[in-house]
Amino acid sequence: MWNFFGRRFDTPATGPTDTYHPGWPEATPAVRIPGGELVQLRPVLSRDGEDWRQMRVLDECYLRPVEPTAPTGWEAAHTRAAWHNHLSFLRSSAREGSIVPLAITVGGDFAGQVTLGNIQHGAIRECWIGYWVFSAFQGAGVATAACALGVDHAFDRVGLHRVTATYMPGNPASGAVLHHCGFRDEGYLRRNLHIDGEWHDHHLVAINIDDYDSTAAARLRAAGRIL
Repeated sequence: MWNFFGRRFDTPATGPTDTYHPGWPEATPAVRIPGGELVQLRPVLSRDGEDWRQMRVLDECYLRPVEPTAPTGWEAAHTRAAWHNHLSFLRSSAREGSIVPLAITVGGDFAGQVTLGNIQHGAIRECWIGYWVFSAFQGAGVATAACALGVDHAFDRVGLHRVTATYMPGNPASGAVLHHCGFRDEGYLRRNLHIDGEWHDHHLVAINIDDYDSTAAARLRAAGRIL
């Protein structure tokens, strides 16, 4: 798999980062979860569309209650046309340097997404991280491994100082993923996001590059959460 810069999509980039959109399009290193599968993040590709559509339609009962409201309805938000619109937005925003859109792969197969969004450089050097994992891969440590890879990518390749995230009080599993990766509680946001037709509160967590003297992946490995 090759990108338009002549680099492989599944081979981690080395050397200086791109001046205009650091960290994209690049893949992360791969890590092995306890079940033995390799987990990696790579740029979202056009060919991911059918898997994206099928997985998200199948997982509506899991995803719709925790994701921003789809104004057109869940089914309309996951047509082939919706995927192409989504991909176009991701790529244009990535070229502008405001997001880094990454696919989660397990054993090379598409399994979900990690997004580094609202990227700001200069004196702030911050972004947020969001993720979803197909239900067939849940409970195996994929989300935790993918989140850690995303955090390390934000620090090491995008050049940021701080990564934030939010999770709903009724979604402690997402909170556990973030805390395993080293995020710390920073606040509580009232009626923060419009989710599934209503405004919902969220916990705010964050991690700074100088909070720890090792990478998120290294800490997971030391804790036995990845091999």
